[in-house]
Amino acid sequence: MLSRLSIRDIVLIERLDIDFSSGLSVLTGETGAGKSILLDALSLALGARGDAQLVRHGAAQGQVSAVFDVPRNHPARQILNDNSLDDDGDIILRRVQTADGRTRVFVNDQPSSVALMRDIGRALVEIHGQHDERALVDAGAHRDLLDAFGGHFGEVRACGEAWRFWRGCEQELARHRAKVEASAREADYLRAAVAELTELDPQPGEETDLADVRNQMIRAEKIASEIQDAQDILSGANSPLPQLASLLRRLQRKAGEVPGLLDEVVQSLDEAMLSLDAVQSGVETALRATEYDPQRLEKAEERLFALRAASRKHNVPVDDLARLRDTMADDLADLDAGEGRLHQLEKQAVTARDTYDEVAARLSQLRQAAAVALRSAVMAELPALKLERADFIVEFSSEPDNRMQEGIDQIEFWVRTNPGTRAGPLMKIASGGELSRFLLALKVALADRGSAPTLVFDEIDTGVGGAVADAIGQRLARLANRVQVLSVTHAPQVAARADTHFLIAKSGSTEQVSTSIAEMDLGSRQEEIARMLAGASITDEARAAAERLLRENAGAS
Repeated sequence: MLSRLSIRDIVLIERLDIDFSSGLSVLTGETGAGKSILLDALSLALGARGDAQLVRHGAAQGQVSAVFDVPRNHPARQILNDNSLDDDGDIILRRVQTADGRTRVFVNDQPSSVALMRDIGRALVEIHGQHDERALVDAGAHRDLLDAFGGHFGEVRACGEAWRFWRGCEQELARHRAKVEASAREADYLRAAVAELTELDPQPGEETDLADVRNQMIRAEKIASEIQDAQDILSGANSPLPQLASLLRRLQRKAGEVPGLLDEVVQSLDEAMLSLDAVQSGVETALRATEYDPQRLEKAEERLFALRAASRKHNVPVDDLARLRDTMADDLADLDAGEGRLHQLEKQAVTARDTYDEVAARLSQLRQAAAVALRSAVMAELPALKLERADFIVEFSSEPDNRMQEGIDQIEFWVRTNPGTRAGPLMKIASGGELSRFLLALKVALADRGSAPTLVFDEIDTGVGGAVADAIGQRLARLANRVQVLSVTHAPQVAARADTHFLIAKSGSTEQVSTSIAEMDLGSRQEEIARMLAGASITDEARAAAERLLRENAGAS
Protein backbone atom coordinates (compact mmCIF):
# COMPACT_ATOMS: atom_id res chain seq x y z
CA MET A 1 0.00 0.00 0.00
CA LEU A 2 0.97 3.67 -0.23
CA SER A 3 2.38 4.46 3.21
CA ARG A 4 3.79 7.97 2.73
CA LEU A 5 3.62 10.78 0.20
CA SER A 6 6.08 13.68 0.43
CA ILE A 7 5.70 16.74 -1.79
CA ARG A 8 8.04 19.71 -2.12
CA ASP A 9 7.36 22.83 -4.20
CA ILE A 10 4.66 21.46 -6.49
CA VAL A 11 2.16 24.12 -7.68
CA LEU A 12 0.56 25.44 -4.45
CA ILE A 13 2.19 22.90 -2.17
CA GLU A 14 5.38 24.14 -0.52
CA ARG A 15 6.01 21.25 1.85
CA LEU A 16 3.71 18.35 2.56
CA ASP A 17 4.19 14.94 4.20
CA ILE A 18 1.23 12.57 4.44
CA ASP A 19 1.22 9.19 6.15
CA PHE A 20 -1.48 6.85 4.84
CA SER A 21 -2.85 3.74 6.44
CA SER A 22 -4.79 0.76 5.16
CA GLY A 23 -8.55 0.85 4.64
CA LEU A 24 -10.52 3.75 3.19
CA SER A 25 -8.94 7.21 3.27
CA VAL A 26 -10.90 10.19 1.95
CA LEU A 27 -9.64 13.61 0.99
CA THR A 28 -12.08 16.48 1.15
CA GLY A 29 -11.91 20.24 0.93
CA GLU A 30 -13.47 23.20 -0.77
CA THR A 31 -13.29 23.57 -4.54
CA GLY A 32 -9.86 24.90 -5.51
CA ALA A 33 -8.19 23.84 -2.30
CA GLY A 34 -5.71 21.66 -4.17
CA LYS A 35 -7.14 18.13 -4.27
CA SER A 36 -6.27 17.75 -7.96
CA ILE A 37 -2.75 19.02 -7.25
CA LEU A 38 -2.30 16.20 -4.78
CA LEU A 39 -3.26 13.62 -7.41
CA ASP A 40 -1.07 15.33 -10.02
CA ALA A 41 1.84 15.05 -7.62
CA LEU A 42 1.13 11.36 -6.96
CA SER A 43 0.82 10.73 -10.71
CA LEU A 44 4.22 12.39 -11.23
CA ALA A 45 5.78 9.91 -8.80
CA LEU A 46 4.08 7.07 -10.69
CA GLY A 47 5.69 8.01 -14.00
CA ALA A 48 3.22 10.48 -15.53
CA ARG A 49 4.48 13.03 -18.04
CA GLY A 50 6.52 15.79 -16.42
CA ASP A 51 5.63 19.46 -16.76
CA ALA A 52 7.61 22.53 -15.78
CA GLN A 53 4.30 24.21 -14.81
CA LEU A 54 4.08 21.84 -11.85
CA VAL A 55 7.03 23.56 -10.13
CA ARG A 56 5.96 26.06 -7.48
CA HIS A 57 6.41 29.67 -8.55
CA GLY A 58 9.85 30.93 -7.55
CA ALA A 59 11.31 27.45 -6.91
CA ALA A 60 14.07 25.93 -9.03
CA GLN A 61 12.59 22.47 -8.80
CA GLY A 62 9.83 20.40 -7.24
CA GLN A 63 9.99 16.90 -5.86
CA VAL A 64 7.57 14.09 -5.04
CA SER A 65 8.38 10.89 -3.15
CA ALA A 66 5.96 7.99 -2.74
CA VAL A 67 6.77 5.17 -0.31
CA PHE A 68 5.06 1.79 -0.68
CA ASP A 69 4.89 -1.09 1.76
CA VAL A 70 4.24 -4.25 -0.25
CA PRO A 71 4.81 -7.96 0.47
CA ARG A 72 7.90 -9.81 -0.74
CA ASN A 73 6.00 -11.66 -3.47
CA HIS A 74 4.43 -8.57 -5.02
CA PRO A 75 4.96 -8.25 -8.84
CA ALA A 76 6.52 -4.80 -8.37
CA ARG A 77 9.45 -6.41 -6.60
CA GLN A 78 9.98 -8.74 -9.55
CA ILE A 79 10.23 -5.68 -11.79
CA LEU A 80 12.94 -4.34 -9.47
CA ASN A 81 14.81 -7.65 -9.60
CA ASP A 82 14.56 -7.82 -13.37
CA ASN A 83 16.21 -4.40 -13.54
CA SER A 84 18.91 -5.16 -10.94
CA LEU A 85 17.49 -2.71 -8.40
CA ASP A 86 17.55 -3.15 -4.64
CA ASP A 87 14.19 -4.43 -3.36
CA ASP A 88 14.88 -4.69 0.35
CA GLY A 89 12.40 -2.85 2.52
CA ASP A 90 9.93 -0.31 1.14
CA ILE A 91 9.67 0.66 -2.53
CA ILE A 92 10.43 4.36 -2.91
CA LEU A 93 9.60 6.24 -6.11
CA ARG A 94 11.04 9.76 -6.27
CA ARG A 95 10.63 12.25 -9.09
CA VAL A 96 12.39 15.60 -9.37
CA GLN A 97 10.82 18.14 -11.72
CA THR A 98 12.92 21.19 -12.61
CA ALA A 99 11.58 24.57 -13.67
CA ASP A 100 13.27 24.22 -17.07
CA GLY A 101 11.21 21.13 -17.87
CA ARG A 102 13.73 18.38 -17.13
CA THR A 103 12.97 15.54 -14.74
CA ARG A 104 15.06 13.05 -12.80
CA VAL A 105 13.80 9.66 -11.68
CA PHE A 106 14.94 7.60 -8.71
CA VAL A 107 13.73 4.14 -7.72
CA ASN A 108 14.88 3.11 -4.25
CA ASP A 109 17.34 6.03 -4.42
CA GLN A 110 18.93 4.68 -7.59
CA PRO A 111 18.77 6.73 -10.83
CA SER A 112 16.29 5.14 -13.20
CA SER A 113 14.06 5.81 -16.21
CA VAL A 114 10.54 7.18 -16.46
CA ALA A 115 9.47 4.01 -18.31
CA LEU A 116 10.61 1.81 -15.43
CA MET A 117 8.96 4.11 -12.89
CA ARG A 118 5.74 3.90 -14.89
CA ASP A 119 5.85 0.09 -14.99
CA ILE A 120 6.36 -0.11 -11.23
CA GLY A 121 3.69 2.55 -10.64
CA ARG A 122 1.12 0.61 -12.63
CA ALA A 123 1.77 -2.43 -10.46
CA LEU A 124 1.28 -0.39 -7.28
CA VAL A 125 -1.51 2.13 -7.93
CA GLU A 126 -4.63 2.46 -10.07
CA ILE A 127 -6.23 5.89 -10.43
CA HIS A 128 -9.88 5.95 -11.49
CA GLY A 129 -12.04 8.92 -12.32
CA GLN A 130 -14.83 10.09 -14.59
CA HIS A 131 -12.43 10.76 -17.43
CA ASP A 132 -10.14 7.82 -16.86
CA GLU A 133 -8.96 6.25 -20.11
CA ARG A 134 -6.80 3.57 -18.55
CA ALA A 135 -7.25 0.44 -16.45
CA LEU A 136 -10.81 -0.90 -16.70
CA VAL A 137 -11.79 1.11 -19.76
CA ASP A 138 -8.81 -0.22 -21.70
CA ALA A 139 -10.29 -3.05 -23.78
CA GLY A 140 -6.89 -4.70 -24.02
CA ALA A 141 -6.95 -5.34 -20.25
CA HIS A 142 -10.46 -6.81 -20.09
CA ARG A 143 -9.34 -10.35 -20.87
CA ASP A 144 -6.73 -10.17 -18.10
CA LEU A 145 -9.34 -8.88 -15.65
CA LEU A 146 -11.75 -11.67 -16.55
CA ASP A 147 -8.96 -14.22 -16.04
CA ALA A 148 -8.14 -12.64 -12.68
CA PHE A 149 -11.83 -12.83 -11.69
CA GLY A 150 -12.02 -16.48 -12.72
CA GLY A 151 -8.64 -17.41 -11.23
CA HIS A 152 -7.39 -18.76 -14.56
CA PHE A 153 -3.71 -18.03 -13.98
CA GLY A 154 -2.59 -21.66 -14.30
CA GLU A 155 -4.65 -22.21 -17.45
CA VAL A 156 -3.44 -18.94 -19.01
CA ARG A 157 0.16 -19.92 -18.29
CA ALA A 158 -0.39 -23.39 -19.78
CA CYS A 159 -1.99 -21.82 -22.86
CA GLY A 160 0.98 -19.49 -23.31
CA GLU A 161 3.44 -22.38 -22.99
CA ALA A 162 1.48 -24.48 -25.51
CA TRP A 163 1.36 -21.52 -27.92
CA ARG A 164 5.10 -20.90 -27.66
CA PHE A 165 5.89 -24.58 -28.21
CA TRP A 166 3.57 -24.75 -31.23
CA ARG A 167 5.05 -21.57 -32.71
CA GLY A 168 8.54 -22.97 -32.16
CA CYS A 169 7.55 -26.17 -34.00
CA GLU A 170 6.06 -24.13 -36.85
CA GLN A 171 9.20 -22.02 -37.16
CA GLU A 172 11.49 -25.07 -37.15
CA LEU A 173 9.25 -26.72 -39.75
CA ALA A 174 9.35 -23.61 -41.95
CA ARG A 175 13.13 -23.43 -41.76
CA HIS A 176 13.56 -27.11 -42.58
CA ARG A 177 11.01 -27.00 -45.39
CA ALA A 178 12.83 -24.06 -46.97
CA LYS A 179 16.10 -25.98 -46.74
CA VAL A 180 14.59 -29.11 -48.27
CA GLU A 181 12.96 -27.14 -51.09
CA ALA A 182 16.21 -25.32 -51.84
CA SER A 183 18.10 -28.62 -51.82
CA ALA A 184 15.49 -30.25 -54.04
CA ARG A 185 15.95 -27.55 -56.67
CA GLU A 186 19.67 -28.34 -56.73
CA ALA A 187 19.31 -32.11 -56.44
CA ASP A 188 20.01 -32.89 -60.12
CA TYR A 189 23.03 -30.63 -60.14
CA LEU A 190 24.31 -32.15 -56.90
CA ARG A 191 23.94 -35.71 -58.13
CA ALA A 192 25.79 -34.95 -61.39
CA ALA A 193 28.52 -33.05 -59.58
CA VAL A 194 29.01 -35.77 -56.97
CA ALA A 195 29.17 -38.45 -59.69
CA GLU A 196 31.71 -36.41 -61.66
CA LEU A 197 33.91 -35.69 -58.65
CA THR A 198 33.63 -39.26 -57.40
CA GLU A 199 34.87 -40.54 -60.76
CA LEU A 200 37.63 -37.92 -60.81
CA ASP A 201 38.54 -38.84 -57.21
CA PRO A 202 40.73 -35.79 -56.47
CA GLN A 203 43.25 -36.20 -53.67
CA PRO A 204 44.62 -33.44 -51.43
CA GLY A 205 48.08 -32.36 -52.65
CA GLU A 206 47.69 -34.24 -55.93
CA GLU A 207 47.99 -31.11 -58.08
CA THR A 208 51.36 -30.21 -56.57
CA ASP A 209 52.74 -33.74 -56.98
CA LEU A 210 51.64 -33.97 -60.62
CA ALA A 211 53.04 -30.54 -61.41
CA ASP A 212 56.41 -31.50 -59.90
CA VAL A 213 56.55 -34.75 -61.90
CA ARG A 214 55.58 -32.95 -65.09
CA ASN A 215 58.19 -30.23 -64.62
CA GLN A 216 60.93 -32.79 -63.90
CA MET A 217 60.08 -34.77 -67.02
CA ILE A 218 60.02 -31.66 -69.20
CA ARG A 219 63.40 -30.52 -67.86
CA ALA A 220 64.87 -34.01 -68.33
CA GLU A 221 63.64 -34.07 -71.95
CA LYS A 222 65.44 -30.81 -72.67
CA ILE A 223 68.92 -32.03 -71.51
CA ALA A 224 68.61 -35.66 -72.65
CA SER A 225 69.99 -34.92 -76.12
CA GLU A 226 73.14 -33.26 -74.74
CA ILE A 227 73.81 -36.20 -72.47
CA GLN A 228 73.33 -38.56 -75.41
CA ASP A 229 75.93 -36.60 -77.42
CA ALA A 230 78.37 -36.99 -74.57
CA GLN A 231 77.63 -40.70 -74.51
CA ASP A 232 78.24 -40.97 -78.24
CA ILE A 233 81.60 -39.19 -77.96
CA LEU A 234 82.79 -41.27 -75.05
CA SER A 235 81.37 -44.64 -76.02
CA GLY A 236 80.59 -44.45 -79.71
CA ALA A 237 82.51 -45.61 -82.77
CA ASN A 238 84.67 -42.53 -82.79
CA SER A 239 85.43 -42.68 -79.09
CA PRO A 240 89.10 -41.74 -78.37
CA LEU A 241 89.22 -44.07 -75.41
CA PRO A 242 90.39 -47.20 -77.30
CA GLN A 243 93.20 -45.23 -78.99
CA LEU A 244 94.26 -43.72 -75.67
CA ALA A 245 94.21 -47.15 -74.04
CA SER A 246 96.40 -48.55 -76.83
CA LEU A 247 98.79 -45.61 -76.53
CA LEU A 248 99.02 -46.14 -72.76
CA ARG A 249 99.95 -49.80 -73.27
CA ARG A 250 102.66 -48.98 -75.80
CA LEU A 251 104.18 -46.31 -73.60
CA GLN A 252 104.13 -48.62 -70.63
CA ARG A 253 106.16 -51.21 -72.63
CA LYS A 254 108.66 -48.61 -73.80
CA ALA A 255 109.02 -47.00 -70.37
CA GLY A 256 110.98 -50.05 -69.15
CA GLU A 257 113.53 -49.56 -71.87
CA VAL A 258 114.26 -45.99 -70.86
CA PRO A 259 113.85 -45.82 -67.06
CA GLY A 260 112.60 -42.51 -65.71
CA LEU A 261 111.99 -40.93 -69.11
CA LEU A 262 108.29 -41.80 -69.57
CA ASP A 263 107.20 -42.46 -66.00
CA GLU A 264 105.38 -39.16 -65.51
CA VAL A 265 103.73 -39.36 -68.93
CA VAL A 266 102.52 -42.88 -68.30
CA GLN A 267 101.22 -41.93 -64.86
CA SER A 268 99.37 -38.86 -66.13
CA LEU A 269 97.87 -40.77 -69.03
CA ASP A 270 96.80 -43.54 -66.68
CA GLU A 271 95.09 -41.02 -64.39
CA ALA A 272 93.41 -39.42 -67.41
CA MET A 273 92.06 -42.80 -68.47
CA LEU A 274 90.68 -43.37 -65.01
CA SER A 275 88.98 -39.96 -65.09
CA LEU A 276 87.53 -40.62 -68.52
CA ASP A 277 86.20 -43.96 -67.29
CA ALA A 278 84.53 -42.10 -64.42
CA VAL A 279 83.10 -39.54 -66.85
CA GLN A 280 81.80 -42.29 -69.06
CA SER A 281 80.16 -44.02 -66.12
CA GLY A 282 78.61 -40.71 -64.95
CA VAL A 283 77.25 -39.95 -68.41
CA GLU A 284 75.70 -43.39 -68.60
CA THR A 285 74.11 -42.85 -65.17
CA ALA A 286 72.78 -39.41 -66.19
CA LEU A 287 71.45 -40.85 -69.40
CA ARG A 288 69.56 -43.51 -67.50
CA ALA A 289 68.20 -40.80 -65.17
CA THR A 290 66.86 -38.75 -68.07
CA GLU A 291 64.96 -41.63 -69.48
CA TYR A 292 61.18 -40.84 -69.32
CA ASP A 293 57.97 -42.40 -70.49
CA PRO A 294 56.13 -40.07 -72.90
CA GLN A 295 52.88 -41.81 -71.99
CA ARG A 296 53.47 -41.06 -68.32
CA LEU A 297 53.99 -37.38 -69.13
CA GLU A 298 50.83 -37.36 -71.24
CA LYS A 299 48.82 -38.98 -68.45
CA ALA A 300 50.13 -36.48 -65.91
CA GLU A 301 49.21 -33.59 -68.15
CA GLU A 302 45.75 -35.02 -68.81
CA ARG A 303 45.19 -35.53 -65.07
CA LEU A 304 46.27 -31.97 -64.32
CA PHE A 305 43.96 -30.61 -67.01
CA ALA A 306 40.98 -32.59 -65.64
CA LEU A 307 41.63 -31.44 -62.07
CA ARG A 308 42.03 -27.80 -63.05
CA ALA A 309 38.95 -27.88 -65.27
CA ALA A 310 36.90 -29.18 -62.32
CA SER A 311 38.44 -26.47 -60.14
CA ARG A 312 37.31 -23.75 -62.55
CA LYS A 313 33.89 -25.29 -62.98
CA HIS A 314 33.15 -25.40 -59.24
CA ASN A 315 35.12 -22.27 -58.43
CA VAL A 316 37.22 -23.86 -55.71
CA PRO A 317 40.96 -24.66 -55.48
CA VAL A 318 41.97 -28.12 -56.72
CA ASP A 319 42.88 -29.17 -53.18
CA ASP A 320 39.29 -28.37 -52.09
CA LEU A 321 37.62 -30.57 -54.71
CA ALA A 322 37.60 -33.61 -52.44
CA ARG A 323 36.03 -31.59 -49.60
CA LEU A 324 33.47 -30.16 -52.04
CA ARG A 325 32.57 -33.66 -53.19
CA ASP A 326 32.05 -34.78 -49.59
CA THR A 327 29.97 -31.67 -48.79
CA MET A 328 27.76 -32.21 -51.81
CA ALA A 329 27.37 -35.86 -50.89
CA ASP A 330 26.32 -34.81 -47.38
CA ASP A 331 23.81 -32.36 -48.86
CA LEU A 332 22.34 -35.15 -50.92
CA ALA A 333 22.16 -37.35 -47.85
CA ASP A 334 20.51 -34.48 -45.98
CA LEU A 335 18.05 -34.12 -48.83
CA ASP A 336 17.10 -37.75 -48.58
CA ALA A 337 17.04 -37.70 -44.80
CA GLY A 338 15.43 -34.26 -44.85
CA GLU A 339 12.31 -35.59 -46.46
CA GLY A 340 11.88 -37.96 -43.55
CA ARG A 341 12.73 -35.23 -41.04
CA LEU A 342 10.25 -32.95 -42.77
CA HIS A 343 7.46 -35.47 -42.23
CA GLN A 344 8.46 -35.78 -38.56
CA LEU A 345 8.39 -32.01 -38.07
CA GLU A 346 5.03 -31.75 -39.81
CA LYS A 347 3.61 -34.35 -37.43
CA GLN A 348 5.15 -32.59 -34.44
CA ALA A 349 3.69 -29.23 -35.49
CA VAL A 350 0.23 -30.74 -35.97
CA THR A 351 0.41 -32.43 -32.56
CA ALA A 352 1.56 -29.20 -30.92
CA ARG A 353 -1.24 -27.25 -32.60
CA ASP A 354 -3.80 -29.82 -31.49
CA THR A 355 -2.48 -29.62 -27.93
CA TYR A 356 -2.75 -25.83 -28.02
CA ASP A 357 -6.27 -26.05 -29.42
CA GLU A 358 -7.30 -28.32 -26.57
CA VAL A 359 -5.75 -26.06 -23.92
CA ALA A 360 -7.19 -22.91 -25.53
CA ALA A 361 -10.65 -24.46 -25.87
CA ARG A 362 -10.61 -25.47 -22.21
CA LEU A 363 -9.53 -21.95 -21.22
CA SER A 364 -12.25 -20.48 -23.44
CA GLN A 365 -14.89 -22.58 -21.65
CA LEU A 366 -13.62 -21.35 -18.27
CA ARG A 367 -13.73 -17.78 -19.52
CA GLN A 368 -17.28 -18.15 -20.75
CA ALA A 369 -18.35 -19.40 -17.33
CA ALA A 370 -16.39 -16.58 -15.63
CA ALA A 371 -17.99 -14.03 -17.97
CA VAL A 372 -21.46 -15.14 -16.83
CA ALA A 373 -20.41 -14.94 -13.18
CA LEU A 374 -18.75 -11.54 -13.60
CA ARG A 375 -21.79 -10.13 -15.37
CA SER A 376 -24.02 -11.34 -12.52
CA ALA A 377 -21.70 -9.84 -9.90
CA VAL A 378 -21.60 -6.46 -11.63
CA MET A 379 -25.33 -6.44 -12.32
CA ALA A 380 -25.94 -7.05 -8.62
CA GLU A 381 -24.13 -3.80 -7.83
CA LEU A 382 -25.88 -1.60 -10.38
CA PRO A 383 -29.34 -1.02 -8.81
CA ALA A 384 -27.91 0.58 -5.68
CA LEU A 385 -25.83 2.83 -7.91
CA LYS A 386 -29.00 3.99 -9.71
CA LEU A 387 -28.12 2.01 -12.78
CA GLU A 388 -30.93 -0.48 -12.34
CA ARG A 389 -32.04 -0.05 -15.96
CA ALA A 390 -28.52 -0.55 -17.27
CA ASP A 391 -27.05 -3.77 -18.55
CA PHE A 392 -23.43 -4.89 -18.23
CA ILE A 393 -22.23 -7.24 -20.96
CA VAL A 394 -19.03 -9.23 -21.34
CA GLU A 395 -18.73 -9.16 -25.14
CA PHE A 396 -17.16 -12.51 -25.94
CA SER A 397 -15.94 -13.82 -29.28
CA SER A 398 -13.81 -16.90 -29.94
CA GLU A 399 -11.94 -17.63 -33.15
CA PRO A 400 -10.28 -21.07 -33.00
CA ASP A 401 -8.20 -20.28 -36.08
CA ASN A 402 -6.91 -17.04 -34.56
CA ARG A 403 -4.40 -18.63 -32.21
CA MET A 404 -2.80 -16.20 -29.78
CA GLN A 405 -0.53 -16.60 -26.80
CA GLU A 406 -3.44 -15.51 -24.60
CA GLY A 407 -5.87 -17.95 -26.19
CA ILE A 408 -8.54 -17.72 -28.88
CA ASP A 409 -10.86 -15.24 -27.15
CA GLN A 410 -11.45 -11.53 -27.69
CA ILE A 411 -13.13 -9.96 -24.66
CA GLU A 412 -14.45 -6.46 -24.10
CA PHE A 413 -16.73 -4.95 -21.48
CA TRP A 414 -19.86 -3.42 -23.01
CA VAL A 415 -22.83 -1.66 -21.45
CA ARG A 416 -26.39 -0.71 -22.31
CA THR A 417 -27.53 2.24 -20.20
CA ASN A 418 -31.25 1.97 -20.98
CA PRO A 419 -33.55 -0.77 -22.28
CA GLY A 420 -34.04 -0.64 -26.03
CA THR A 421 -30.80 1.24 -26.69
CA ARG A 422 -27.83 -0.17 -28.51
CA ALA A 423 -25.11 -1.78 -26.41
CA GLY A 424 -21.53 -0.75 -27.01
CA PRO A 425 -18.04 -0.45 -25.51
CA LEU A 426 -17.99 0.88 -21.97
CA MET A 427 -15.96 4.00 -22.79
CA LYS A 428 -18.16 5.00 -25.74
CA ILE A 429 -21.60 4.41 -24.25
CA ALA A 430 -21.39 5.48 -20.59
CA SER A 431 -21.45 9.15 -19.63
CA GLY A 432 -18.92 10.50 -17.16
CA GLY A 433 -21.03 9.84 -14.07
CA GLU A 434 -22.24 6.49 -15.35
CA LEU A 435 -18.71 5.46 -16.27
CA SER A 436 -17.44 6.11 -12.75
CA ARG A 437 -20.22 4.00 -11.27
CA PHE A 438 -19.66 1.16 -13.74
CA LEU A 439 -15.99 1.26 -12.84
CA LEU A 440 -16.79 1.07 -9.15
CA ALA A 441 -19.17 -1.83 -9.68
CA LEU A 442 -16.50 -3.66 -11.64
CA LYS A 443 -13.85 -3.05 -9.01
CA VAL A 444 -16.19 -4.29 -6.28
CA ALA A 445 -16.93 -7.42 -8.31
CA LEU A 446 -13.25 -7.98 -8.98
CA ALA A 447 -12.34 -7.12 -5.37
CA ASP A 448 -8.59 -7.63 -4.98
CA ARG A 449 -8.30 -9.88 -8.03
CA GLY A 450 -6.35 -8.29 -10.84
CA SER A 451 -6.04 -5.09 -8.82
CA ALA A 452 -3.17 -2.93 -7.69
CA PRO A 453 -2.77 -2.78 -3.89
CA THR A 454 -3.76 0.90 -3.88
CA LEU A 455 -6.86 2.23 -5.65
CA VAL A 456 -7.44 5.97 -6.04
CA PHE A 457 -10.92 7.24 -6.95
CA ASP A 458 -11.02 10.85 -8.10
CA GLU A 459 -14.45 12.39 -7.49
CA ILE A 460 -16.37 9.43 -8.89
CA ASP A 461 -19.37 10.60 -6.83
CA THR A 462 -19.68 13.92 -8.68
CA GLY A 463 -23.25 14.72 -9.73
CA VAL A 464 -24.98 11.90 -7.85
CA GLY A 465 -27.65 12.18 -5.19
CA GLY A 466 -27.55 11.12 -1.56
CA ALA A 467 -28.71 7.54 -2.04
CA VAL A 468 -26.24 6.89 -4.85
CA ALA A 469 -23.46 8.62 -2.93
CA ASP A 470 -24.21 6.39 0.04
CA ALA A 471 -24.11 3.31 -2.19
CA ILE A 472 -20.76 4.48 -3.56
CA GLY A 473 -19.48 4.93 0.00
CA GLN A 474 -20.61 1.42 0.93
CA ARG A 475 -18.77 -0.08 -2.02
CA LEU A 476 -15.61 1.90 -1.42
CA ALA A 477 -15.65 0.68 2.16
CA ARG A 478 -16.11 -2.92 1.00
CA LEU A 479 -13.20 -2.54 -1.39
CA ALA A 480 -11.09 -1.12 1.43
CA ASN A 481 -11.44 -4.41 3.31
CA ARG A 482 -9.21 -5.99 0.64
CA VAL A 483 -7.07 -3.19 -0.78
CA GLN A 484 -6.08 0.33 0.21
CA VAL A 485 -8.57 2.89 -1.14
CA LEU A 486 -8.02 6.65 -1.44
CA SER A 487 -10.98 8.73 -2.53
CA VAL A 488 -11.20 12.40 -3.36
CA THR A 489 -14.85 13.15 -2.70
CA HIS A 490 -17.49 15.85 -2.39
CA ALA A 491 -20.07 13.43 -0.96
CA PRO A 492 -20.59 13.50 2.83
CA GLN A 493 -22.00 9.97 2.64
CA VAL A 494 -18.62 8.76 1.29
CA ALA A 495 -16.57 10.84 3.73
CA ALA A 496 -18.53 9.48 6.68
CA ARG A 497 -17.46 5.91 5.87
CA ALA A 498 -13.73 6.67 5.87
CA ASP A 499 -11.26 5.04 8.20
CA THR A 500 -9.05 8.11 7.79
CA HIS A 501 -10.24 11.58 6.79
CA PHE A 502 -7.86 14.22 5.42
CA LEU A 503 -8.79 17.87 4.95
CA ILE A 504 -7.16 19.75 2.11
CA ALA A 505 -7.13 23.51 2.63
CA LYS A 506 -5.68 26.57 0.96
CA SER A 507 -4.23 29.42 3.01
CA GLY A 508 -2.03 32.50 2.68
CA SER A 509 -2.23 35.98 1.20
CA THR A 510 -3.20 36.89 -2.33
CA GLU A 511 0.51 37.08 -3.21
CA GLN A 512 1.49 33.70 -1.74
CA VAL A 513 -1.03 30.87 -1.47
CA SER A 514 -0.21 27.37 -0.27
CA THR A 515 -2.09 24.11 0.10
CA SER A 516 -1.96 22.05 3.26
CA ILE A 517 -3.40 18.71 4.33
CA ALA A 518 -4.20 17.42 7.79
CA GLU A 519 -5.73 14.29 9.24
CA MET A 520 -8.88 15.16 11.20
CA ASP A 521 -10.12 13.90 14.53
CA LEU A 522 -13.77 13.03 15.15
CA GLY A 523 -14.84 16.60 15.99
CA SER A 524 -13.13 18.06 12.95
CA ARG A 525 -14.65 15.37 10.75
CA GLN A 526 -18.13 16.22 12.00
CA GLU A 527 -17.62 19.89 11.17
CA GLU A 528 -16.22 19.10 7.71
CA ILE A 529 -19.08 16.72 6.88
CA ALA A 530 -21.55 19.35 8.07
CA ARG A 531 -19.92 21.82 5.68
CA MET A 532 -20.24 19.28 2.87
CA LEU A 533 -23.95 18.89 3.71
CA ALA A 534 -24.84 22.56 4.19
CA GLY A 535 -22.34 24.52 2.12
CA ALA A 536 -20.72 27.75 3.30
CA SER A 537 -23.19 28.39 6.17
CA ILE A 538 -23.07 25.46 8.55
CA THR A 539 -26.33 25.04 10.47
CA ASP A 540 -27.09 23.09 13.60
CA GLU A 541 -29.19 20.79 11.51
CA ALA A 542 -26.20 20.08 9.28
CA ARG A 543 -24.04 19.33 12.34
CA ALA A 544 -26.68 17.00 13.67
CA ALA A 545 -26.95 15.25 10.31
CA ALA A 546 -23.17 14.93 10.17
CA GLU A 547 -23.09 13.43 13.67
CA ARG A 548 -25.79 10.96 12.67
CA LEU A 549 -23.88 9.94 9.53
CA LEU A 550 -20.69 9.32 11.48
CA ARG A 551 -22.53 7.42 14.19
CA GLU A 552 -24.39 5.22 11.73
CA ASN A 553 -21.27 4.41 9.79
CA ALA A 554 -19.31 3.76 12.96
CA GLY A 555 -22.00 1.26 13.91
CA ALA A 556 -21.93 -0.27 10.44
CA SER A 557 -18.19 -0.74 10.63
